[in-house]
Amino acid sequence: MTGLIVGALVAVAAVVIVSLPFLLRSDESDELQLTTSRGEARMALVEERDRALSALKELEFDHRTGKIDDVDYRELVGPLRRAAAAALQALDAVDADRS
Repeated sequence: MTGLIVGALVAVAAVVIVSLPFLLRSDESDELQLTTSRGEARMALVEERDRALSALKELEFDHRTGKIDDVDYRELVGPLRRAAAAALQALDAVDADRS
């Protein structure tokens, strides 16, 4: 009988602990914050960086698996590296301005 009571108390305590974050609502709104033009520019740079790095990764994979030969690889890798570097530098400049 005592084990049943202790088990019920532990279950109730667990439910209370788990539900506390939902019961104690903060004043913060659940709505997404509107982005500013600076935030939109930063997001565009992040997307550009991600596209360039993804293309480099895919090119490297295709070269390693033999889908792209050495000549084509050398021809394609340079512009992709420059695009990735430019995006990273622009993103660093935007982040430096935010600080």
